[in-house]
Amino acid sequence: MTANPATIRKGRKFDQVLEGARDIFLRDGFEGASVDDIARAAGVSKATLYSYFPDKRLLFIEVFQQECDRQTLAALDQIDMDAPVAEVLRQAAGHMVASFLCEFNQAVFRVCVAESDRFPELGAAFYRSGPRRLHDELAAFLARADGQGEVSIPDAALAADQFTELCKADLYLRHLLRIDDNFAPEEIARVIEGAVATFMARYGIGS
Repeated sequence: MTANPATIRKGRKFDQVLEGARDIFLRDGFEGASVDDIARAAGVSKATLYSYFPDKRLLFIEVFQQECDRQTLAALDQIDMDAPVAEVLRQAAGHMVASFLCEFNQAVFRVCVAESDRFPELGAAFYRSGPRRLHDELAAFLARADGQGEVSIPDAALAADQFTELCKADLYLRHLLRIDDNFAPEEIARVIEGAVATFMARYGIGS
């Protein structure tokens, strides 16, 4: 069944359903998660579950949006925005790489691609909650840094996209395609340091 996000209904047990669904989706992924298991984990009946979310895909993207909010807020709380630009980028890159390699986030990406023709709302919701929000936060920071003369960035939006792509080097595609599932800290550090160095070589003052 394909449903429109507008059909989601909130009620007294809405958050309870999301919490149970998150546990099952993280454990079993989208395809492996059964409605019976989700209802059981949430402590609700299947009828209650369907009254809130008539389509499992809607429930999946709602859980992802909440998880994305949690990850973004956690990252912003841990990044020292008053540090030098290179250090802020290094901290941001650490969170971005972790997000790119997160099994749950990649599962959402795969579902959005697979369902893009039949259920385009999934892709739009994924973009707004994940890539777009990340882009906007980074672009705003880079614009401020440019205004303070710390870097020379004529197009902060483009620069934010470029830095994000630098953080995907090597590891992201290997993980997405199931070539490798685990990466040593040294491999992750290599990508992070390479991203920061390349970005600052392009936009750093005096570069």
